[in-house]
This record gives sequence, C-alpha cells and structure tokens, in this order.
Amino acid sequence: MIAPAFPHNELKRQREVEKYGLLDSLPEESFDNITKLISYICDVPIALITLLDKERNFLKSHHGIPFNESPREISFCGHAINAEGPIMIVEDSRKDERFHGNPLVDDYKAIFYAGVPLVNSEGYKLGTLCVYDHKPRKLDEKQINTLIDLSKQVVSLFEQNYNNIQLKKAQEHLQERNENLRKFASVVSHDLKSPLANIVMLTDLLAEENKNTLNSDSVEYLHHLRSSSLSLRDYIDGLLQFYRSDHSIEKRETVDLVPFFENIKELTATGGDIHFEYPQNPRSIYVNKSGLEQVFVNLITNAIKYNSKENVEIGITFEEQGDRYAFSVKDNGDGISEEHRSKIFDLFTTLGKEDRNGNMGSGIGLATVKKVVSNLGGCIQVNSEINKGSEFNFTLSKQ
Repeated sequence: MIAPAFPHNELKRQREVEKYGLLDSLPEESFDNITKLISYICDVPIALITLLDKERNFLKSHHGIPFNESPREISFCGHAINAEGPIMIVEDSRKDERFHGNPLVDDYKAIFYAGVPLVNSEGYKLGTLCVYDHKPRKLDEKQINTLIDLSKQVVSLFEQNYNNIQLKKAQEHLQERNENLRKFASVVSHDLKSPLANIVMLTDLLAEENKNTLNSDSVEYLHHLRSSSLSLRDYIDGLLQFYRSDHSIEKRETVDLVPFFENIKELTATGGDIHFEYPQNPRSIYVNKSGLEQVFVNLITNAIKYNSKENVEIGITFEEQGDRYAFSVKDNGDGISEEHRSKIFDLFTTLGKEDRNGNMGSGIGLATVKKVVSNLGGCIQVNSEINKGSEFNFTLSKQ
C-alpha cells in the first residue's frame, strides 16, 4: 500500500478546509441529496462527500456506509486531490499497487472508485465527491460529466456555508458595536446632563440676582449660554433616544387610537394656537405602543417647531391596508425642499434652519423615527411643498 502524499500547499489547503466550518458537523439534507443522486446516476452502492483533514478523511455525507470518517493514510481521496485532471478513476483497486493491502479494499471491498476533487474559488482541493463499488466497472461519459458538475454544486454549498458564517460574525459584531454605542450614549447622557442642568440653573440665578446691574451684552451672553445648554441637553436626549429605540419595540399591546391621539396632543401641543385633527371613531390596533408614540411625538413636534405660521394645523389619518397599519401626519408648516427630502432621515443631518424658537435641530429626531418604523416592519416617506406644509406617511406591520 502507498499512503497518499500531502500536497505541497498542505498548510494553506488545511486552513481553507477549516474555514468552512464543516468538519465534525452534522449531516445536512442538501449534501445528502447530492450523494443519493450521484449514487443513482452512477448505479453504485456508495457515494461520499469528503473533506481531507489533518489525519483523517471526514465524510460530510456518506450514502451507503455507516461511518463518517476514516484514516487519511488509507484514503482513496488523498490520492485523488494529488491527481492531475478533473477526476481520478480506479476501475479495479486490486490491480493498483497504491491500494495493495489497503483495509478499505480488503475489509470493505472498495474495488471501484471515482473521485472528483472539490476545488474552491482559491484553487485549493478540499476533498472529493466520490463513488465506490464492490466490483470492477467503468463510468460512461454522461456519468463522469454529471459527477464533475455535481462537485461544483457541492463547492457552492461549501461557499454558502462560509458566507453564512461570515454573515453571522458580522451580525454579532454589529450587535456588539451597537450595544457599546448604546452604553456609551447612556454614560455620556448621564455624565453631561447633570452639569448642563447646573449651568442652566446658575445662569437663571445670575440673571435673576443681577437683573438690575447687568448691561445688555451680559444679559445676552447669559441668554446665549442658557439656550446653548438647553440645545445640548436636547441633543443628548435625542442621541440616547436613538440608541435606545432598538430596545423598545419588542412588546406589543392593544392600543385604543382615540385616547392615544388625545395623549399625543397633550404631549406636543404645549403652547400657541395649534389645531389638531385626528380620527374620532373608536378603533383598536395591536402594536408596540411606546414605539408608535415615539414616532408621533417626533413628527408632530417637528411639525410645530418648523412652522412660522400664526395658526399651526396638524392632521392625522389612519387606515388598515391588508397586513399593515397606515398613518399620516400632515401640517401647514414651512415645508421641505426637494433637495433635502432624501436626506432628512439620515442621522445628524440638519437643514441649517432655525425653528420657531430660534434653535437649530440636532438631526436625530427623524433618524429615530425612521429607525423605529423600520424596526416595526414598516416604511416612511414624505411629501412636501415649500410654504405649504409636509405630509409624512408611514406604515407598521400588524405581525
């Protein structure tokens, strides 16, 4: 018997084998279907998908035999990956000096063998798609071509498994990164909000205690310091809300829309002449309440803030569309230019425009809205016309 030699690139080849995560894996129907099919096409009792490991031949799929590995030093497949050409055929192993005294021949009657190396995109031979018979025989041209074609399908399944592994790693990395960002946002929020509150309190105290002695410039400086601190506080709150939004969408509950919209009105209409219209007929939906509330508060707050008209008008609609809930929030505000509509849902994107209180936006609110809507299985879009208003339409999944 002649044991198969290791390829000259064995170390790199072994790393390629291991990267697919298939060694010692459980049987899979997709691979077993291929060995059953090629066994039938070639009219042989045994068909295997093998991966040549360091000291063994691991059988990812084994049709016709009960074991799932054998020593590499006695494997036919070890010779097949060293052979030239797309396939190695041994019509009668008893006449081949490489297999004299081989236990596979003597004990398991592996007389006929045909094996196609499984070559990945990097050119490494990972193992084989092979067939055995207990008697000498030949394969016709169609059987050989089918064996070669199916070997490519096996490699495609290997690549698919590898891509799934990489995707899972990427998802885990992204989840870890998002969790770290959420924790960072929470820590920053906690560590900054307290000093900011102190700054606001001290500026109010200074302004009150020295209102008769401060000149106009000093009063303006204190006002600017106070408004800047409040803007930074709102920015921090918005950032924390954005990173917390992934953790607030799991629970669903029955929501009665009329009292829900009444509550939204109380939360957002905090001053000025604001006219609300919303559906008055009793309706109930099954949805994540906190997520829906977050979306409406952000949209309506923006509709009020970016509205220079004396009378602010807010209109809300609702309807069911198959497997989705459909909402709209319409205002008579300043509108959004066409060039900015595609950007307003991007995190930290602002339009460079002050709101009705003279403050600049943070570019977080609408990004949070889009994120929540997406996480709840929906989508959002906006129609707008300068000086006439905007209408935000969004859907949520019922499931």
